[in-house]
Amino acid sequence: MVEYTEERIELRPGDPEAEARMRALSSPLRLRVLRLCAFEARTNKELAELLGVNPGTMLHHVRTLVQTGYLASDPERTGAQGAREVPYRATGLSWRTSMPGGSTVLVETFLQQIEGLTDEELDTTWMGLKLDAAHKAELEQRLYDLVQEFKQRGPDADGDTYSLFIALHPDRNPPAPR
Repeated sequence: MVEYTEERIELRPGDPEAEARMRALSSPLRLRVLRLCAFEARTNKELAELLGVNPGTMLHHVRTLVQTGYLASDPERTGAQGAREVPYRATGLSWRTSMPGGSTVLVETFLQQIEGLTDEELDTTWMGLKLDAAHKAELEQRLYDLVQEFKQRGPDADGDTYSLFIALHPDRNPPAPR
């Protein structure tokens, strides 16, 4: 099992390693690869099939994620036809990496992830809130703490996989005239 630390990694422009990591996380396809490899190791071929892309294209994305530390290879194994296969597993680095300007990519990735789901498969909540700065900070902290609590428990061996997407943003609806 991969060990995760709570130290946040801030990506700052101008640092070549940070810029490579920012580029790696700027692709919805690569973010989807990280999700698929979060709880079980998968080969390049398996990832290509699951995401409906060419294996050569997938290899480029997998290599990018390996080079930037977001994926790591598990021991080689022999495939069904006797070919050498390398499974990859997410390292958890993306869970603690802060990426400037990454919200748009996350929304695009989320939309790709839910494409084709039925109403019964997707449980959504959307509400408007009116909060002062202290209550907004409290809400953000409580949501973060709750998500961290479940992440720290680790995956349930017999559990099903789910994806959680939370977005808190200013409401751009104009106020009613007084």
